[in-house]
Amino acid sequence: MNNSESGSPGARPVGRRLGLILLVLLLVLLAGGFLYENISEARDRRFNAMEGKLVDVGARKMHIDCTGEGSPAVILDSGLGDSYLSWRKVQPEIAKLTRVCSYDRAGLGYSEPSSRPRTSRVIAQELHGLLQAAGIAPPYVIVGHSMGGYDVRVYTSMYPKEIVGMILVDASHPDQENRFPRELKDMEGSWRRETEFIAYTMPFGVPRLLGLCDEGPIDRAADCNWRTARERLAEIRAFPESAVQAASTGPFGDMPLAVLSHDPDKPSNDLPPDLAKPVNEEWEKMQQELARLSTRGTQMVAKGSAHYIQIDRPDVVIDAVRSVVGQVRNPVQP
Repeated sequence: MNNSESGSPGARPVGRRLGLILLVLLLVLLAGGFLYENISEARDRRFNAMEGKLVDVGARKMHIDCTGEGSPAVILDSGLGDSYLSWRKVQPEIAKLTRVCSYDRAGLGYSEPSSRPRTSRVIAQELHGLLQAAGIAPPYVIVGHSMGGYDVRVYTSMYPKEIVGMILVDASHPDQENRFPRELKDMEGSWRRETEFIAYTMPFGVPRLLGLCDEGPIDRAADCNWRTARERLAEIRAFPESAVQAASTGPFGDMPLAVLSHDPDKPSNDLPPDLAKPVNEEWEKMQQELARLSTRGTQMVAKGSAHYIQIDRPDVVIDAVRSVVGQVRNPVQP
């Protein structure tokens, strides 16, 4: 019998033991990461309480924060994957004018997740149920940022008697994926893979350990959790269907409409210079088209602001809300 034959029976148990040890170590690491993430989330939320309240909408509880008094009520819908906190710079000022509500879509922020597809039509239905359950009566002026622009258009189409005014804040255009340069799709694929990585590893604390969560404790408490990470990915996957749903809406007659667009000189930091120019040029054309959804539509470029106008130039959003609410309260007589 040669050496290799005599040694192989012993080598196999050693290999199995080594594999078992590695498996146990991996399970210990995963369990430790899971425990670390859950303790961190609980600690963040313990010391950074949410504003507003949780409302029972039947299958789940959803978070809504309403301030101020008066009519029409202003309803704020955030961009893809964003919590109600994206409106914190504008809501206090709007509350001086009328009732205003920001909220978390199902699965985001403090709202419990939904098993339904994360399309704009479903989101609109869930928002409708939330407003009813929370006792926020129409009429509404509805405001949507980025992908939230799809949501508010679909909501207005589904419940036209409830909406008396609309504000689109650097809102997505249903045809943008077809009109942007092809190179942008490659970058979008990279962004999607990053979102997938965060969603799949968040339950085990990896994004938190890598410093991918928000630095601010209030933002971290709302946004750095596995439910929000999973919801962001679901909204990205549903984005093409939401675009189709939004494309079938409008026009909206003579309803007061304000379209706010970012400054072309302040493109996204994620875009290389050679791509930023054609993307911004096409974006500006599409923003002008959005303003034509109503015969009373207007468009304004928020100078000095990138995509998050409500954060970079909250005054522009506040003025637009004030203008639309004023038109609703004092309609022009024919």
